[in-house]
Amino acid sequence: MWFIFALLSAVFAALTSILAKVGIEGVNSNLATAIRTVVVVFMAWGMVFLTNAQSGLFGIGRKSWLFLILSGLATGASWLCYYKALQIGEASKVVPVDKLSVVITIVLAFVFLHERFTVKSAIGCVLIGAGTLVMVL
Repeated sequence: MWFIFALLSAVFAALTSILAKVGIEGVNSNLATAIRTVVVVFMAWGMVFLTNAQSGLFGIGRKSWLFLILSGLATGASWLCYYKALQIGEASKVVPVDKLSVVITIVLAFVFLHERFTVKSAIGCVLIGAGTLVMVL
């Protein structure tokens, strides 16, 4: 089931890039990010209430709060940079560079989460990096 959700995530991320590139024309990138964020906030809280998950809010521990807040800050920084890049660059070049996050995530997961880094992972990282270079040059 995780694969289906991951694939849907990729499809929606692709739509996000195309829709954002069209929508950001003539709009300040920070303002566009703020508008997008408000929509995401309403969607996320809507899902919380739709699935009746709001009762779990008070059971979240300090460590989880800290890391969820840090993750939110990283997301905000990512979105601000992404929208600025989309505004001044071509989507077909911005998106592949943005997807280098896959390589960075694999390396960080190895270093900080002690996840396995195999020969297959290394080859995949090199191929993604090389593919990104080919697409942006």
